Amino acid sequence: MEETISLKEIFAVLKKRMLLILACIFGAAVIAAVVSYLVLTPTYEANSSFIVNQSQQDAETPYNVNDIRTNVELINTYNVIIKSPRILSQVVDELGLDMTSEQLAQKIQVSSEEQSQVVTVTAKDESPERAVEMANTTVTTFQNEIPELMNVDNVNILSEAELGTNPSPVSPNPMLNTAIAIVLGAMIGVGIAFLLEYLDNTITTEDDIEQHLGIPVLGAISTVQEKDISDQQIRPQPRNLERGNQHVTRKKSV
Repeated sequence: MEETISLKEIFAVLKKRMLLILACIFGAAVIAAVVSYLVLTPTYEANSSFIVNQSQQDAETPYNVNDIRTNVELINTYNVIIKSPRILSQVVDELGLDMTSEQLAQKIQVSSEEQSQVVTVTAKDESPERAVEMANTTVTTFQNEIPELMNVDNVNILSEAELGTNPSPVSPNPMLNTAIAIVLGAMIGVGIAFLLEYLDNTITTEDDIEQHLGIPVLGAISTVQEKDISDQQIRPQPRNLERGNQHVTRKKSV
């Protein structure tokens, strides 16, 4: 026989296990906050961008859409060249980084909008100063090497990465991590509450007897508490010391 559960029973289970659910939420939030502030290392980000376009254009030459399409198609090739050892090994040597070109490639991201000639190079590092240096040096090295590699001179720096006065890390995000932890803690707490309720096979009500044992309930003995006994104790009734009214009838003398 298929068992169904009503909303009233669901809320009853949640109310019964509310302390457990709140404990899971609080514990998950504390763990997320401790990990975000004390365990994870802050990571900073710096962006440098360049535009793919002919550096010299004759003023009398009409604007050619095909040249733009060619430059856009070259961006996919440029994205691969930027993260190649040919470029990044020079960046490592110039900055004196204690890492290989493969390790530097994991900290460099290259992106461009669809049908756009602008390419953005993003560098991430634990040091904000070093992130700025890696982004700018990568773009500059690529600009110097691309004429020799592709026999074209169509890369111009659009903007360089700059170090702010008070740089803020992009990760971790303690507020976001804590919010996610609260949601996960609530889900775990609710799941544990329903699991414990499912595994609880104790008989506590008359309905449980009829449902699990299949026998009718003839009667129930209420729980008697100590305060109920004290209230129901038989107390001695005070005696009525007042004498009953005596009616004396006097005969009238004739």
